[in-house]
Amino acid sequence: MSAEAVRHAVDPLVAEEFPGLRLWSLPLTTRPGASHAGLKTQLKMLSDRMTGAQAIAQRQEPIPHAYRVFFRHVGIDPERRRTPIEQAVLDRLHHGSFRSRNLVDDALLIALVETGVPVWALDDDALDGELRLRVALAEDAGVPAGRLAVSDRVRALMELFGPTVPGVGVRPSTRRLRLIAVAVGGVPEIHVEEALFGAAQTLGAAEGPA
Repeated sequence: MSAEAVRHAVDPLVAEEFPGLRLWSLPLTTRPGASHAGLKTQLKMLSDRMTGAQAIAQRQEPIPHAYRVFFRHVGIDPERRRTPIEQAVLDRLHHGSFRSRNLVDDALLIALVETGVPVWALDDDALDGELRLRVALAEDAGVPAGRLAVSDRVRALMELFGPTVPGVGVRPSTRRLRLIAVAVGGVPEIHVEEALFGAAQTLGAAEGPA
């Protein structure tokens, strides 16, 4: 992966049980705000490409299937709690299109739909130290103890594949973002790179991979 992106540590016991689990991040500077016409057009094009038949077949493609397998491995029924890409596709079918929300969320959605790899955005100035994947502790507010979590040096930031805890997400005042992507076994590194840099390029704040 390009030098601008960082691969973070996975706690040894977690890595032993889930050897393909990886956490990458990419810092960038941008200004959150409303989406623009170009992004809305791109979302419409993606919506038009995603027919009902394609949505059904999509879950058997290698990358979506890898996340379904991982969900089952950690005790999550993907028929009840959907993987990020499946939830995005179901939302598209329900609403008739991929709905535009704002600049950052639209960039993350486009990266997810185009690669199958989920990307989240954090406020980099709200983070304390290096990121890592670990098991949540009883003192971690907002993440149930025993669940896999993305954390910084002092606290859990989000349950794996869940929402961020209060205070670390992107706000209107955010100027430095930290994009994070989680890969599981069976997801090639190149797709993680495409997801991170695709989101960054959509935000207009980072160069693509060399």
